[in-house]
Amino acid sequence: VLCDAEVAVIVFSTKGKLFEYATDSGMERILERYERYSYAERELIAADSESQGNWSLEYTKLKNKIEILQRNQRHYVGEDLESLSLKELQNLEQQLDTALKQIRTRKNQLIYDSISELQKKEKALQEQNNILTKKLKEKEKEKEKEKALAQQAHWDQQNQGQSSPSFLLSQPLPSLAISGTYQGRGAACDDEEARSHARTNSLMPPWMLRHLNE
Repeated sequence: VLCDAEVAVIVFSTKGKLFEYATDSGMERILERYERYSYAERELIAADSESQGNWSLEYTKLKNKIEILQRNQRHYVGEDLESLSLKELQNLEQQLDTALKQIRTRKNQLIYDSISELQKKEKALQEQNNILTKKLKEKEKEKEKEKALAQQAHWDQQNQGQSSPSFLLSQPLPSLAISGTYQGRGAACDDEEARSHARTNSLMPPWMLRHLNE
């Protein structure tokens, strides 16, 4: 039992009569489809065989190129030079000189680029250092200003404290030597009285002095 299959049957009898059977799609359509797929299969097979031949040829070419490159590499490093002629050696020398010039040029360019990059970095770092130095100086100036203001405020407080009445009252009063002065004055009075008494006694007669002493 063939489900959803297109079937075509062609039968020839021994007498050459044709008998055919086809499903609903029809004999012609089935044959066209068969021929189309058969042609595509033949083309695919031919392409595969051709591609295999092309791959073989390509492989041979690549192999030859690899051998040439390997031989040139050995020549560039100074190996297998016996098989080279004088002209080939001169050509090799010229190629090496050209390559060395290009290598030196590229090296110098890289060195120059590196120096330029380092100079740019140095300049950027110098600018950053200058900015930081400027900020540091500004901070130092601010600190000095704050310190000067603090000292000025301290001096103002001291001056206000010295000129205040409380400061005057807090100072010890000088002691008055009343007793000594008084004693000195008393002694001076006694001396003066004694002198006056002596003067008086010197003016009075002796009998009156005896009477006064008694």
